[in-house]
Amino acid sequence: MEDTTINQEIQPSDHQAKIQKLVEQVETVIKGKRDKIELLLTCLLAKGHILIEDNPGTGKTVLARTLAQAISSPEHHESVFKRVQFTPDLLPMDLIGSHVFDDSNKDFIFKKGPLFCNVLLADEINRASPKVQSALLECMAERQISIGDRTYLLDELFFVVATQNPIEMEGTYPLPAAQLDRFFMKIYFGYVDEETEIDIYQSYNAIRNNLDHLKQVLTHQEVIELQAAANDIFVHEEIIRSVSNIVRNTRNHNDISLGASTRAGIAFIRCLRAYALIKGRNFVLEDDLADIAVSVLEHRLIFRNKEGKAHALNNIVDKELSRLSKLKLA
Repeated sequence: MEDTTINQEIQPSDHQAKIQKLVEQVETVIKGKRDKIELLLTCLLAKGHILIEDNPGTGKTVLARTLAQAISSPEHHESVFKRVQFTPDLLPMDLIGSHVFDDSNKDFIFKKGPLFCNVLLADEINRASPKVQSALLECMAERQISIGDRTYLLDELFFVVATQNPIEMEGTYPLPAAQLDRFFMKIYFGYVDEETEIDIYQSYNAIRNNLDHLKQVLTHQEVIELQAAANDIFVHEEIIRSVSNIVRNTRNHNDISLGASTRAGIAFIRCLRAYALIKGRNFVLEDDLADIAVSVLEHRLIFRNKEGKAHALNNIVDKELSRLSKLKLA
């Protein structure tokens, strides 16, 4: 696919240098997972949220903590990073906060919960009850929290990194479709390759030391500026049409009983823009569709069978890539 924008000089400049600094800092702790780190940052720069699923001990929690520690907090801010361990006895007020009586003022004051932060790690989110899971809906969709007749706005930079164990494991509650749809991406962390795993065993003390002494390589404001830059990335109208085709075809596929929503399509385009920026471009390529389509869409779909889950979405995306390859875009 050719485009006049593609012939321009690539725009790494200051934005790419900052992104590279952040990636390299995270890689001092998270080894052999650059592709997952890039997807995490894609969600961050797209102003979305990410769900990471895998077995315990693969580094999901450490990844979120590492990212948060690499970003400095704004002046007078309470905390960049908060972690909540989701358990069956967790209550919505444990996330949102509650009113407590202030004896000095003889009045009730609102004590903010851990949702009031920049990066929230919702650890093992599927171990909490659906009632608690639903407490995240408003803040993830609208970046605000309503308590009684008052609405509290969250910071402009608000990023939820949720982890979950496979739902087949004991003591887990599957996330409802409405909750899953709030996550721009769902990724599977996976185990590292043999060589990387041996390296981790040999240097785990140094890795732990890196985690305890991480440098803050980006400011709160710089992340917001990168989010604005991602929003300005050029997307050709034919790629937008491809996103529409992919989303609509998920609703008509024989192996899919519930297809993607319009909100999913918007998230797809926003992630494409952010992903292109991370790759050092000021435009989206058709290959970007293939790189992130499964991460953006698969968790929003309900498949009729396991065989369909393995092939249906990839077949839809391949069909669109074939269509784009036959076009000569100007």
